[in-house]
Amino acid sequence: MKEKKYDLPCNIAQTLNIIGDKWTLLVVHEIFTGNTTFNQIKNSLESISSNLLSDRLKLLERNGLITTKLYSEHPPRYEYTLTKSGQDLEGVFNALILWGRENLEECYKKIIHTPCQHEIKLVYYCPHCKENVEDIDIVELENKVSSID
Repeated sequence: MKEKKYDLPCNIAQTLNIIGDKWTLLVVHEIFTGNTTFNQIKNSLESISSNLLSDRLKLLERNGLITTKLYSEHPPRYEYTLTKSGQDLEGVFNALILWGRENLEECYKKIIHTPCQHEIKLVYYCPHCKENVEDIDIVELENKVSSID
């Protein structure tokens, strides 16, 4: 078992321990977009090696982001499906696309509102107040015991 890279009591650090390796997030994105077999993912991510792709898929399964289903026994072939946890990364993908649109010199995608075809922006919503908000804070959770020791 690989040792965690970040031994910090931080949501970002702990998330990066799961999806922060090179290619990992791109592999999840390929499954998200419908490339669900090893060969489909490999063909889309042209420069990833087969061994590295295999390692990333095992890591994602071990961390509960994907499930595998055997669809051919000889030779063994699997289909990969995102779990709820893996599907929840859609917001991360969208945020990265929006960030890239604003900050990269060369941008490849944009996110649009389908009915009017205009670009969207990321907003935060408070379900308690039932309104979009701009004034937000990140606060430490109290009474949480760190399991990082």
